[in-house]
Amino acid sequence: MAPLALLSFAGYSQLRRFAFPCAAIFPQVSPMKRFVLLDTAPIPENGGALCLFEYGEDFVIKIQGGDGGQLMNTRMHGSEDALAEIPCRKVAGRPNSRVLIGGLGMGFTLASALKHLGKSAEVVVAELVPGVVEWNRGPLGEKAGNPLLDPRTVVRMEDVAKVLQAEPQGFDAIMLDVDNGPEGLTQRANSWLYSAGGLSACAKALRPKGVLAVWSASADRQFSDKLKKAGFKAEEVQVFAHGNKGTRHTIWIAEKLKG
Repeated sequence: MAPLALLSFAGYSQLRRFAFPCAAIFPQVSPMKRFVLLDTAPIPENGGALCLFEYGEDFVIKIQGGDGGQLMNTRMHGSEDALAEIPCRKVAGRPNSRVLIGGLGMGFTLASALKHLGKSAEVVVAELVPGVVEWNRGPLGEKAGNPLLDPRTVVRMEDVAKVLQAEPQGFDAIMLDVDNGPEGLTQRANSWLYSAGGLSACAKALRPKGVLAVWSASADRQFSDKLKKAGFKAEEVQVFAHGNKGTRHTIWIAEKLKG
């Protein structure tokens, strides 16, 4: 997951790839199943597009004209759930808690945030691709429980970086799922959020003792050091992508120490 904000979905620059073969993601693949293209969504100011496919009972997102690799699917979302659950549990007791999610994706991080926050909370989602929002309002949204229908959800159609910079001390928690993480960038534009400037902007956008959660496809010791230098107390959490076995992803949980 970092911008020009690419978020679990928020635009191509914030989308990360699934580098797993189809057989690994769907172990019980039927020879009769096929990827059926349902829709294509242009990526603003990028020139590319995202494609939504149906595969049996699941949905899959790919980049148009890409190498066939999956950006995300509705079968494997354990780490997306955890990306919201861990920080939201920490701030759920605060009155009128307000959190920011970088990227709508398939809605699982949003759904998890809503599940672990109170009735007076507000969850802001920064999403660059209009088509992604529309997909989540259709059959795709049903997979995550239609979180866009929750009155606590606010969708902002813009780069998460702009939202961060525009709202000092605006959030109790920030969850970023951009590209492949600090070590797996597929787009240079995504490097800003992982830089000293980007992490400083995150710290400024957080309220006192706020929590920053960052998704990554792999661990990165240097990024942990960057978080500490930016004024965070950070720890790495390893989370399974699906169930309790197989591929693990990394989530940094960083608590703001001052201000």
